Order: sequence, then C-alpha cells, then structure tokens
Amino acid sequence: MKYFFLFIIFLNSLCAFTQKVKVLNKQTGKIIKNVTIFNVKETISITTDEDGFADISEFDAMEVVIFSHLSYAVSRVRKAVLKSKNYIVYLTKESEQLDEVVVSLFKREEKTNRIAEQVAVLNSKEIQRVSAQTSADLLATIPGIKVQKSQFGGGSPVIRGMESNRVLLVVDGVRMNNAIYRKGHLQSAITVTPNMLEKTEVVFGPSSVIYGSDALGGVIHYYTKTPKLSEEEEVESQLFSRFSSINNEITTNISVEVRSQKWASLTSVSYSDFGDLKAGKKRTHGFEDWGKVFFYSENSNGNYKENPTVNLDPNLQRNTGYNQTDILQKFFIPITKNTDIKLNFQYSTSSNIPRFDRLMELKNEQLKFAEWFYGPQKRFLASAQVLLNPNTKGMESGVITAAYQNVQESRIQRKFGSLDRSYREERVAVYSLNGDFSVSLTADKTQAFSYGFEFAYNDVNSNAYGKELNIVAGEIEGFSKSFKVQSRYPDGGSSYLSSAVYIDYRQDINSKSTLNSGIRFTNTNLTATWVDQTFIQLSDANIQLNHSAVTATLGYVYKPNKNWQINSVVSSGFRAPNVDDVGRVREKAGNVTVPNITVTPEFAYSAEIGVQKYFNEKKFRLGANIYYTLLNNYIQRDFVYNADDSIVQVAFDGEFGNAVSNQNKNTAYITGITASYLGRISAVWKTSGFVTYTKGRTYDTQEPMSSIPPIFGQFEMSYTIAEIEIGSVIRFNAKKEITNFNITEGIDNHDLTPIVVKNAVDEFVKYYGTPSWITLGLNANYAVSDIISIQARLDNLLDQHFIEFASGVASPGRNLSLSLRANF
Repeated sequence: MKYFFLFIIFLNSLCAFTQKVKVLNKQTGKIIKNVTIFNVKETISITTDEDGFADISEFDAMEVVIFSHLSYAVSRVRKAVLKSKNYIVYLTKESEQLDEVVVSLFKREEKTNRIAEQVAVLNSKEIQRVSAQTSADLLATIPGIKVQKSQFGGGSPVIRGMESNRVLLVVDGVRMNNAIYRKGHLQSAITVTPNMLEKTEVVFGPSSVIYGSDALGGVIHYYTKTPKLSEEEEVESQLFSRFSSINNEITTNISVEVRSQKWASLTSVSYSDFGDLKAGKKRTHGFEDWGKVFFYSENSNGNYKENPTVNLDPNLQRNTGYNQTDILQKFFIPITKNTDIKLNFQYSTSSNIPRFDRLMELKNEQLKFAEWFYGPQKRFLASAQVLLNPNTKGMESGVITAAYQNVQESRIQRKFGSLDRSYREERVAVYSLNGDFSVSLTADKTQAFSYGFEFAYNDVNSNAYGKELNIVAGEIEGFSKSFKVQSRYPDGGSSYLSSAVYIDYRQDINSKSTLNSGIRFTNTNLTATWVDQTFIQLSDANIQLNHSAVTATLGYVYKPNKNWQINSVVSSGFRAPNVDDVGRVREKAGNVTVPNITVTPEFAYSAEIGVQKYFNEKKFRLGANIYYTLLNNYIQRDFVYNADDSIVQVAFDGEFGNAVSNQNKNTAYITGITASYLGRISAVWKTSGFVTYTKGRTYDTQEPMSSIPPIFGQFEMSYTIAEIEIGSVIRFNAKKEITNFNITEGIDNHDLTPIVVKNAVDEFVKYYGTPSWITLGLNANYAVSDIISIQARLDNLLDQHFIEFASGVASPGRNLSLSLRANF
C-alpha cells in the first residue's frame, strides 16, 4: 500500500511538471516569448521562454491565470479551462480598452496611447460589419475622411482638405502612389477589395518622416489578410456573397487558407459585378431636375448609336456599371525562430469603367461625348518581406521589403458627331526596396530608436493613337484609318527615382508622458523626353529635375491620469512634383492642361492638438483633434498667359481650349477639427460618432483651397444580444456655399452643382453649391451557427437624392443588401 501511495504522488508530480502552457499570436500562429503570466494576487509571476512555453504547475486548478505582453491585449483564463484547450493560449492585438489598440502605421507596432498623431483603425470585424461595396466606400466610414466620386467605379479619399497625390496610399508596406498620381481626383483606392483586408489604418496630417513624399494630408494603409501557422495541418475556407438592390450588385469572395507548423498559404479570389446605379427619388433640396439623366450614350460594349438615347428612368444613372476581379496569394514561411518571410502577390483588374461625369457633359445643350471610359484598370503587385526579430543591441526587430508593381491605365474618348476615337494608354513599372528597423534602448522599453531607408524607381510609358470607326449598316466594322493623338505624358518615356533615409526616436519621459521625434532626408530625380511635338511645343524636349528635402516631426503625449490624454504634434511634410505635375496633357471643360517643367516641391508645416477623455474603465472615449497646416510653394492649376495677358489657346482632339498648367504659388492654409466619440454604453449597447469641419484658403490670392469638404459627420448605435446584432446609422453633410468653391482649378466641380440663375444672353450662370443632406440606415447581423452568418443592410432608408461634394455621380438611393458568410 505504501508503494501505491508513493506511485500516486509520483504521477501527480509528473503531471504537475508537464503543465506547460504555450502562448501563440492569434493572427500569425507564431510563438510569443517574454509573456508575463501571473495570478490575481500577484503572488506568482513567470515568463514564457524562447519557445513560448511556461510552466504553470504552481497555479491552483480554479485560479485565474493572467497573460500580459506589451504588444498584446491582456488575456484572463481559469487554469481548469486551459486543460480543455490543450494548454494553448492565443493573444490578440485588439483590446476592449480603447487606448490599447496596436497600430503598425509608423513602421513599428505601437499602442495608440503612446502616439501623438491622430490615427484611426478599422479591424476585420468592423470591415465585415460595414460591408462596403468598394474600399473607397469603406474609407468613407472613417472619422475625418470624405470620398469624392467622378464615376461609380472610383473613389478619391480626402484627408484634412487634401486628396489625390497629397494623400499616400500604402498596401502591406508598399507605396501605391506612383509617378502619375495626379492632382485632382484619383480612383486607385478601389483596386484593393474590402474582402481581402485584415485591417485599415489611417494617420492624419503630414507623415513625410516615415513615408516620404506625398503624405501631406495623411496616410491610408491597407493590410491584407495573412495566413497563420498551426500546430496541426489545417485547411480552412471561407465563402462570402452579397447582393445589393440599388445596382444589382453581386459580389462573391472565396478564400482558402492552408496551415501547418512550417508554412502557411492564403488564396483569395473576389469578383464583383455592379450594374447601373440608381439615385434617390426624394429631392428635399428643392432641385427637381438636378442629377437626373434624361439622355445617355449607348456607345459601349462595341455598340454604335449616332445620337443620344432617351432614358426612361431619369433616376437610373446609365453608364455607371462595371465589374472587378481581385486575386490575393500570400505565403508565410518561418525560416528560423527569429526570421520569417512573407510572399505577397496581388492582382486587380476591371472591365471598362465609364467616366460618368464626362458622359453627362454638355455642349450646346447636347451630350458632348459618345464614348468616355477608362480601359481595364490593372494593378499587379509582387513583394517579398523578410521579418527579422534578432533582439540584438543594434536591432530588436526589422522588416525588409522588396516589391514590384505594374499599373496599367487607359482612356478612350469619342464625341457625338464624330467617328474619331482616341486612345491614351499608360504603363507604370515600380521597383522598390524598403528597410525599417527598431531597437529598444532600455530593458523596460521606455526608449526606442527606429531607422530605415527607401528606394523607389518608376518607369513610365505613355502611348496615344487615334482610329476612325468604319460604320456599316449602323454597326462598327473595324476602322477606316488612323490619326495622331497627343499623348497624356511624355511619349519618349519618363522616370522618377526617390531615395531616402530616416531616424525616429521615442522616449517615455515618465509614466505620464511620451516624446516622439523623427527626421528624414529625401532626394527625387525626374527625367522625361517628348518626341512628337505636333500639338504641344516645348523649349526643351528633354528635362531632368532633381529635388531634396529634409522633414521632421516632434510629438508629445501627456496623460495626467488614467482617464485623460493630451497629444500635441508639430511636423513638416513635402511633395516633390512627379511626372503628372510636370508633363500631363489633358482637356476638361474647355481647359487644356499643358506641361510645366519649372514646378518645384510644395511643403506643409502643421501643428495639432488632440484631447481624449475616457470613461467606464476606458471602454468609452470622447475626443477632439484640431490642426492648422501652412502650405508653402503650393501647387495649383492656373491659366497660362501670353505677353499681352490673354490666355494661351491650344488644340486638343480637334478643338481649341484655354491653356492651364500646374504652377507654384506662395502660401495657403488649411485648418479644421474632428470631434468624435466611441465605446460601450453597456454590455449590449455600443455607439460611435464624429463631426468634421475643414476650412482652407490661399494667403496670396485669397481664394478658397480646392477639395475642402463642408461640415460632415456620422452617428451610429448598435445593440447586441446572443448571436444577433442590430444597428442604425445617421450620415449628414452641411451645405457647401458656392463662394467656398475654388473656381480656378475646377477640381471642386462647381459646374456640377445646381444652377440657380442662367442668362443665355450674356452666358451668365450662377451655381448654388452642394446642398445639405442627411440619411438614415439600418443593419442587422445574425450568427446562424459557428460557421454561417447572414447580414442585412438598408441604407438611405428615406431614399434621399444627394451628391457628395465635388462628385460627378449621385450617391445610391434606398439600398437593401444581403450578405452570407460561411467558414468551413
């Protein structure tokens, strides 16, 4: 009997000895070392080893075990429950406490309560809840971002009164902005489908220290889904399908993830088919015909119609539909304990995308264009990321990213009454290499030093040609002849090289305050050659421009107590002129943009203050950010004058127009504020909301700045019980007075707003500006089981007709969308 009891004691000791817990990253499946594990009374404290293991045999069976790590949300679990989970614990970087959100925007992972800049994060759950048709629609839900649309197949985000080439788009650490990102409205944001996104992070204000040129208004960083490792070999697949009534949208996404200990793979394919978009019927703004489509062109998909066609439903915006295909392939391969590799392949392509606002353009009260559409918008990305975690004195962690991008754009135009069709095609190849590294200077990580480099080379090819249609019995039978067309960019080719180095330093001065600082040196070199000068004559057909800039930032975070946080930032940014600034040729509304090889960089100097107040154990937050940005040497499109002060006239596609070019001016300012709230009212009620006000004017010409939206905002409320979530949302926009439009540049599209006075005798026209609007939406999500969930959204419930500021296409009317998500 004595030996039996000794044997039992031995077995118990053996079991206790083998009670080892393994801590893994929920997003990647990799081990997490240096995780602190303790009990509620803090009488026991241990740390995971190099392999992510820790012996928890000291804890009692019913004791709560707490897992804590600087970069992860705290996890609490009873020891008895760990046994049922095979002693594996997954930590996530999300937290119910709003200041514990971890972002990677600054090329290193950091909690938002240590960052001075205003940031916004949409995680995967929020992306699913919003269920946006495009990534541009997704961005429009983020506090402080307004989105413009010239056609439905697009979306140009505006941050702090800046857009297009003044806002930097990044995907998985690779710059999307290239040498032909234009001043005006861009449509590149939609080439990353929301169904492939893990999260989206936004930093507001100049961020040129970390990201270089273009980041004047802010940075939008898309993070696509990444496969994760698993202790056992697994295959997980997901199906997503959505139907929307307003444009008969059908979107289908299928993804397959293969997991193992040594490698992981994710394959995702998404296809969206969008029909023509219907606008709202309720015109409470009082303009009964504004935005209605009475006639449209049927010259698409190889059809030929000599004259415009009567639209039987004027609220149906003909020539807005298109389709898009997106493919993502990722591999995650751990090489050693401290080195991983990510291989990333992305491909996005579309059908022809009609340029709706140009197809609605009138000449002598008739539609001007029979054809105006973008050819398939193609984007290919291949990148390799080496993730380093050596934990040495010179480098604690680092990422080296090598990438290749190939972007193809084209524009096809033909006017009514003409058989001449013009083609303009652009191809941009971008080669880039980035290195971003960081090291903690103290054991408690209160001092951190980051440094890095960036090289990006753009090779631009621009081609243009014209063909005359051969019409037989009312149908197109090939072409009868070819003719010359002015290319959009230098036809002899152009290149743009950017190289930079930066350093960044962060220090926790004490438990209540953190200092952030950084400096960056950037050099850009642009070359371009014009061969054919039939239409545009230049004094020098070969140009080479070289520019350098030093930018800096200084931020301070002060937390007087656990419920208050005050941020302050002063920073500088710059944008070097690219190929589009220097060499673009195009026509819009009678104005022809011509090259200007004397353009120099524009600079931004910004100061901002942010205040945040927390409630209910940091589960609810009120906040506001106010900023002022001074633009120096800013670039604006303006008329080109002859010596006698008359406007230069140039020919474009058979017509003469006023010559305009991108020109440096003196100084201007943009100021604004975003006030917001976010959090839980109770265990079942959540709410969020924001209001944004922006103002911008030039100091030298006393004109309003372009792209300044009116006051806008959004308020949401949701209720969750068991497997059901129900929510509502109110969106609103104040009126944009016509006196606050920038008429000179034409980017604000003042001529697309309602007309209040029109005098045909002296051709005088007075425009109203953008009318105010408000919409109401409802949404619901039901988890049928662990693998199936369904979602319904009813947007613009009252079917209001409205058009976003500077947009050429009306926003959707009442829309019912139904979604199905299944995991296998």
